[in-house]
Amino acid sequence: MKSYEATGRTVEDAISAGLSANGLSIGDVSVEILEEGSKGLFGLFGSREARVLLTLKGGEETMGTTQELFRDSLTEKSALRPKPQFQAQAPRIDSREKPGISQEKPERQRKPRKPAAESTASEAQTPEKPAREKRPPRPMAPAAPAEPARQAQAGTPEGIAQQFLQDVTGLMGVPVAVHVSRDEEGNVLANMAGDAQGILIGRRGETLDALQYLTSLKVNHNREEYIRVNLDSEGYRQRREDALVRLANRMANRAKRTGRRVRMEPMNPYERRILHSALQSFPGIATHSEGEDPNRRVIIAPVNDPAGGQHEAGEGET
Repeated sequence: MKSYEATGRTVEDAISAGLSANGLSIGDVSVEILEEGSKGLFGLFGSREARVLLTLKGGEETMGTTQELFRDSLTEKSALRPKPQFQAQAPRIDSREKPGISQEKPERQRKPRKPAAESTASEAQTPEKPAREKRPPRPMAPAAPAEPARQAQAGTPEGIAQQFLQDVTGLMGVPVAVHVSRDEEGNVLANMAGDAQGILIGRRGETLDALQYLTSLKVNHNREEYIRVNLDSEGYRQRREDALVRLANRMANRAKRTGRRVRMEPMNPYERRILHSALQSFPGIATHSEGEDPNRRVIIAPVNDPAGGQHEAGEGET
């Protein structure tokens, strides 16, 4: 199974960073806490970041909301540690009891040798089980350096975007390779590649969206004709879109099965538009949005719900 390792100030931050960086929702993964982290002395010295391992689940599961699954995943902490300890202790108890059954001295001297050998073998084998479980996910963490980007011509829209992003990420302390190009419509396509995707993308892509907005302002400064800038980080936007479509279908199935409305998390206009589009042809389901930005959210309702509403045309364009 595919796994991702992520870090953060707390366990919750690490999980959120790992989900954002890979375009996943909490329902798509199982969470293993590798290290809970520590604030250190007065929060200044000896602090350690929390580390978690996110493993993609094999099958589809029914979800409530992302918040519910996030709370459920944190309850897995208690199940992650005791197993190897109890397995290792069981053979030792047996090895002590077996020699104690015999009451004759000669037999008592010979018998412990067999259980001792068995106990040693079983103890030697016991640690291999957790080792096999933990070893496979490790290679999934990205370790290869980013491929150097071709330098675009200075003064061109793509050259301006590339230089601006290199300067900003350098000031952030996250140097990356910025690959730029133009599509058939003249839009600037920029992609950042590096080992710190979580920092570049941010929670639910907020940092990536902010960088895209600032880059667009820089490219279009003193320019009569507007040029659209699309910024991505190693395929995050496509992964996020795929995750939202899967989430929308699971929530639609839930609403249809229970006959009750499902209220999604607040999302930006772009992500709300993805949900409306994904469920536009879903039988027996209607969607609409409620609230005001930044707390505007999508409501998924069965068609027999009087408050269900219709699919919003042009959702997210304003």
